[in-house]
Amino acid sequence: MSFQNKTVFITGASRGIGKAIALKLAKEGANIVIASKSVEENPKLGGTIFTAAKEIEAAGGKALPVQTDIRFEEQIINAVNKTVETFGGIDIVINNASAIQLTGTAQTEAKRFDLMHNINVRGSFLVVQHCLPFLKKGNNPHILTLSPPINFDIKWLSPHIAYTMSKYNMSMMAIAWSEEFKKYGIASNALWPQTTINTAAVLNLLGGEALAKMSRTTDILADAAYYILSKENLQYTGNTFIDETVLANEGITDLDKYAVVPNGTLYKDLFL
Repeated sequence: MSFQNKTVFITGASRGIGKAIALKLAKEGANIVIASKSVEENPKLGGTIFTAAKEIEAAGGKALPVQTDIRFEEQIINAVNKTVETFGGIDIVINNASAIQLTGTAQTEAKRFDLMHNINVRGSFLVVQHCLPFLKKGNNPHILTLSPPINFDIKWLSPHIAYTMSKYNMSMMAIAWSEEFKKYGIASNALWPQTTINTAAVLNLLGGEALAKMSRTTDILADAAYYILSKENLQYTGNTFIDETVLANEGITDLDKYAVVPNGTLYKDLFL
């Protein structure tokens, strides 16, 4: 199935996983809305909405960079309005923007707790709320949320409960939307990687170069997202998918091409 002229609204698409998904769909002819904060490059993170737009257009898609901090509802509304003015509607929403801090209760300051919940939970909720009128009229509409299966094993709750709650809330919304929006033909799923992914978060916050070398590239999530979003008639909805499972369903089991270090040791991601 082609994504020609489909409009995809992606939060946090200036770099990393969001940009990888954007480029994959751009190659199929999609219109990509880069709803992200970065307009000036941070040397540690790399990429802005404008550099991402150039890459998306070079890949064959149309790009609309809109500076958007999803903590602020008026910025979401502005981005949605600009999307509809430019492309005429919205077919796919990808909740990719997320904040992370793996600290315990005593070490998690109120401002960091608020940041994670304002972006991961409230922001994702408001993005879908304001895109919903256009998704209802969309072509094979989908919502895809980058969040994990809900795993109540205590080892995922006790070390960093604030972050864990925020990501599980994203997954709860993804599952809830599949039922709530079924009558409109809108599919809703969550997607999470089996292994850590080589992103700025891994490099700068989680494990540095050593963990990056035990990770896969963002391409594996881009490919998994492509297959999920290609499904029609609610064939895929209400799932909290793992990337490996999505690819296996397509007959793809040799995943070595996604490894940062071919044939190297891979590190299992959080919540699995």
